[in-house]
Amino acid sequence: MKNHLYEYRKFVLGGIALAIVVCYIVRLAFLQLSDEEYKSRADNNAFFNNIIFPARGAIYDRNDSLLVFNQPAYDIMVIMREINHLDTLDFCNTIGITRQQFDERMALIKDRNKNPGYSTYTQQLFMPQISAQEYGIFQEKMFRFHGFYLRERTIRRYATDHCAHILGDVAEVSSAEVEKDDYYDPGDYIGKQGVERSYEPELRGVKGVEILLRDSRGRIQGHYRNGELDRKPVPGKNITLSIDAKLQALGERLMEGKMGAIVAIEPKTGEILCMVSAPSYDPHRMEGKQRGMQMMEMQRDPMKPMLNRAISGTYPPGSTFKTSQGLTFLQEGIITSSTAYPCSRGFRFGGMKVGCHGHGSPLPLIPAIATSCNGYFCWGLYHMLNNRQKYKTIQEAMTTWKDYMVSMGFGYKLGVDLPGEARGMIPNADYYDRRLGKWNALGVISIAIGQGEVTLTPLQIANLGATIANRGYYITPHIVKKIEGGELADSLLVKHKTKVDKQYYQMVAEGMRKAVLGGTCRGANNPNYAVCGKTGTAQNRGKDHSAFMGFAPMDDPKIAVAVYVENGGFGATYGVPIGALIMEQYITGELSKNSQAKAEMFRQRHIDYGTRAR
Repeated sequence: MKNHLYEYRKFVLGGIALAIVVCYIVRLAFLQLSDEEYKSRADNNAFFNNIIFPARGAIYDRNDSLLVFNQPAYDIMVIMREINHLDTLDFCNTIGITRQQFDERMALIKDRNKNPGYSTYTQQLFMPQISAQEYGIFQEKMFRFHGFYLRERTIRRYATDHCAHILGDVAEVSSAEVEKDDYYDPGDYIGKQGVERSYEPELRGVKGVEILLRDSRGRIQGHYRNGELDRKPVPGKNITLSIDAKLQALGERLMEGKMGAIVAIEPKTGEILCMVSAPSYDPHRMEGKQRGMQMMEMQRDPMKPMLNRAISGTYPPGSTFKTSQGLTFLQEGIITSSTAYPCSRGFRFGGMKVGCHGHGSPLPLIPAIATSCNGYFCWGLYHMLNNRQKYKTIQEAMTTWKDYMVSMGFGYKLGVDLPGEARGMIPNADYYDRRLGKWNALGVISIAIGQGEVTLTPLQIANLGATIANRGYYITPHIVKKIEGGELADSLLVKHKTKVDKQYYQMVAEGMRKAVLGGTCRGANNPNYAVCGKTGTAQNRGKDHSAFMGFAPMDDPKIAVAVYVENGGFGATYGVPIGALIMEQYITGELSKNSQAKAEMFRQRHIDYGTRAR
């Protein structure tokens, strides 16, 4: 009789054997086709991918003067699994480090928290940016140090002592930056600040690669497929800035020993001609391996030299803001060119007092701008906020006022092509409802003269000057003029029209012209071209800030400028003369002998910031 038990056992054993074979086949297929780690190990046994870094794009000023260039440098790389019988003492002596430094660097490379992309099969950065002399010494002895390689790259060098906040700097990528962008590997370099950061994709180029064959001992035998699969690097694009290097240098000299900013704009294009933040620093301090130490030192400095005050500093604009108020009141029909308001040494009503200097009274708009009358603009805002024939509530009136300010480029970022821009502060009705509860025009009257809650950046004040120069529009201020083989972003070329008609801008420009001819800006007058200006003396807990905003020539503006000197006192003390020198240098191409003497005087005139500087 047939034994079915043995018959079934045969099928079971056969099925188990078949299942084992299938499992092995599936596992082998997974390892060879899907497992990236296995593939990486196999490839690294046979191939060596030599990354070739592209030359980073150079940076020029508007007159094609070189500002930033590249210089050859070398990194020491290591592949951990290839280290074999390393004479650590000889290695350390060769590259000039201690055994402790060697151990610390090795531990850092292997720390997956700080080096997420770590693999024993891929190149890791051991020491960046060794000098040409160190390179020569190491190359001669490299055959002794299995697993260590030299990688050629370039580092940034600066051809100028100026423009530090504009140019920015380059440094090693962080782990977060590596995870964010597949282009980067640990040890790569990336723009960290300024133009180097905001135009990183254009400047960095595209990496190349050489695929080299190894023998069984890891020795390079030549190019795989005679280099058919090699990829040449694509150099980064050169960039031309809108900055005038000579104008920038003058601005930085004039701001020595001071805190504040200068911004100059070409009104017709929105191109930034100079952007000074004081105190500044020499960009050479951010070159090479010294960058980290220098950066820590400057970050501890109470004067904050790394802060770009031109776009990140927010200040009360003071009387420069009155021009925007006059424009708003005209457009809304609150005033006409002949409307006159009294000024009894300031605005005085209902127990509220806002002081002012002595001048004629009552007076209409144009003389009010020329003399920088506080009373006039306080009365204008008072009548606007309390006009119940035009606005149902004070909240509606305040919202209308805010909308005019926003249309002029206040309260939000202008969109300059540099990192770190601040938006400033333009209060609205909701802000006062939350903060004050029940409020009235007298409680917020100081915003009419650029005080109270209102703050602007120096860039926004300069842009106000450019808008008046253009009689009602501005182009987004930008620092880059041209990209080699590329185009500027559309957002940088947009013409922004304000809510105010051109005819009213002409009235304000006339008031600013009279301020130069016989008002608060007399120090800016130049017989060779018509200057329009407006001073600002912004109240502060300590000494007032000195501000100036202007443009020239009046009917064919080539430059609009804003100067802001912290604790500089009256606008005419620092703001006006510095602004006048900036305009003269750009319009005429040089300073007269008399102006050169003035420039030297203001360069040497420092401001005592007391304990803040210590």
